[in-house]
Amino acid sequence: MTPPESAANNAHEFSVSEISFALKRTVEETFGHVRVRGEITGYRGPHSSGHCYFGLKDDKARIDAVVWRGAFQKLRFKPEEGMEVIATGKLTTYPGSSKYQIVIEHLEPAGVGALMALLEERRKKLMAEGLFATERKRPLPFLPETIGVVTSPTGAVIRDILHRLQDRFPRRVIVWPVRVQGETSAAEVAAAIEGFNAMETGGALPRPDVLIVARGGGSIEDLWPFNEEIVVRAAAASEIPLISAVGHETDTTLIDFAADRRAPTPTAAAEMAVPVRSDLIADVSDKGTRLMRGQARLVEDCRTRLTGLSRGLPKLADLVALPRQRFDNAADKLGRALIRATEVKGAAFHRIEGRLSGRPIRQKIAAERKSLPQLLERLSRAEARHLGDLARRLDGAGKLLESYSYHGVLKRGYAVVRDAEGRPVRMAAGQNAGDALDIEFADGHLGAVVAPGGAPKPQPQKKAAAGKGNGKQGTLL
Repeated sequence: MTPPESAANNAHEFSVSEISFALKRTVEETFGHVRVRGEITGYRGPHSSGHCYFGLKDDKARIDAVVWRGAFQKLRFKPEEGMEVIATGKLTTYPGSSKYQIVIEHLEPAGVGALMALLEERRKKLMAEGLFATERKRPLPFLPETIGVVTSPTGAVIRDILHRLQDRFPRRVIVWPVRVQGETSAAEVAAAIEGFNAMETGGALPRPDVLIVARGGGSIEDLWPFNEEIVVRAAAASEIPLISAVGHETDTTLIDFAADRRAPTPTAAAEMAVPVRSDLIADVSDKGTRLMRGQARLVEDCRTRLTGLSRGLPKLADLVALPRQRFDNAADKLGRALIRATEVKGAAFHRIEGRLSGRPIRQKIAAERKSLPQLLERLSRAEARHLGDLARRLDGAGKLLESYSYHGVLKRGYAVVRDAEGRPVRMAAGQNAGDALDIEFADGHLGAVVAPGGAPKPQPQKKAAAGKGNGKQGTLL
């Protein structure tokens, strides 16, 4: 049934804009502040303008949602497709398309379980890519020269790290300031890790030998930037060994799996980065003491062996005695043998002379008798030459024997230093001020006392130019 014409003419006529804006005012006044729970769908953001657009749905309905730039920057975590959230804001309409939407001012996960499920799904994805593999882990340097720290410059974390490093082993620290919470936190942390790795060795700032990414404790939403893929991938790709120190001991983020080492707290990260200086000093001192004792035992063993070997060397008098006795016996025998040979030859000559007859024979004998003095002279010269050869051999044996004695070394300008017990002193180390010493020279002994301050350090000697020596022997051997 159609209404009467009069009734239709009395109805108020609205323009499209009037009815659209009237609906907009009605919706905004009625639903000025609402909380809506739903699943994110069709996520697009952030836009180039900084705004973020998506929809919220459940099993029966869907509503459009928008997060303006200012509110998006204040979110504690980044919205993702399929995440169940609770949105707080106001309903409004968009007259240009006759749609209504919610303008979100605050967004939070719909319970910790939703974030944990998302975290576990992301962890499995990154682990399947091999970012958490054990073989990717790099060993930390034993004593880094420079440590890079990625954290907030105003929090207590950096003070704890610096204080712990000062206590254990002071090192140079370069801080890359970042936000450790909020929408831009993940991008800043990833950029800091990549920035440290991009530094050149030997540049204006030294390239760190180890990195520490640190943050204090907080809720899962506060720590969420360290679960972002951009941060995890930057940590896994870092060429510099990286220590993750995010949250407290019970907090776990995905950067912990990608880092080379995980520290339960920022203070523990500083302890992992450097050893204890006092412990190193004590260890080096102990090893130095053991080395000195080993050297002393080695020197004493060599001294004992040398002393034992020296006892087996014969004395000079014993070496010369037997050759000298043989020489005396040979000299005595040679004189008597010459006289005896002369007598025997003379007797034989006289016997032969009596048997011989005739003038030629007598002339020959007379001639031989005349040559007898020459033969005796030749015999004497031969005897002298033989005795001279024996004398030279004896002199050579004496000089060889004398070279075995240290007295020959003393005559060349050296001296032997002995302590109060008569033991040779071979080095200045170990001598204390006031110790009595005995110095033996070639012409006698001289007493000495070690001056206060110990032995002076040896001064380097200039090498003499070739061919310009003074003709004196300058070394022991």
